Amino acid sequence: MKVLAISDKIDPLIYSPRIRSLVGPVELVLGCGDLAPYYLDYVISMLDVPCFWVYGNHASGAEFRQEGMHEGYRRHPMDIHGRVVVEQGLVIAGLEGSIRYNSNPRFQYTQTEMRLNTWKLIPAMLWQRARLGRHLDILVAHSPPAGIHDGSDRAHQGFESFLWLMRTFRPRYLLHGHKHVYRSDEVTETRYHDTTVINVYPWKVLDL
Repeated sequence: MKVLAISDKIDPLIYSPRIRSLVGPVELVLGCGDLAPYYLDYVISMLDVPCFWVYGNHASGAEFRQEGMHEGYRRHPMDIHGRVVVEQGLVIAGLEGSIRYNSNPRFQYTQTEMRLNTWKLIPAMLWQRARLGRHLDILVAHSPPAGIHDGSDRAHQGFESFLWLMRTFRPRYLLHGHKHVYRSDEVTETRYHDTTVINVYPWKVLDL
């Protein structure tokens, strides 16, 4: 399955009539946060595919106003924070937000709060294990795991509970954004146990 994963930046190449020729045939869009809903609406309506996404840490900003969301678009994204869904045989879970670094009460979490969010996925992952023989294929997150693609500054520290989830439930992929990539030599793909961790900023076409 080919998947378009996007995060953090409205790219004019994607937000254009050229999107089909640019990304080719994809079957699913996954949004890793800090993206305006109208941008997701446009992308998935142009590609005519479903989309699952999570909020980032800037979701209360002006870029998240709802202009254009329902103006003739055929499809709309589904927020999967704290949920496990199955799409075309893929088991997908979502965890939104970033580490808490200021007084913004929404979409920021302490390590303990995100640990609780992660634990809440356990019953649904166990159910998928009983149904399909595996707990999870893809974790869609905004922030990276602790020590993998994260930053030294407080706002871009990763979550420790993501490491535990990967060790315990062995998803095939963890997709995230949050950490903007400006250098061509910056590492954006890392193997951790059985999981490939990918920073998708600002967009990547993945053959899963």
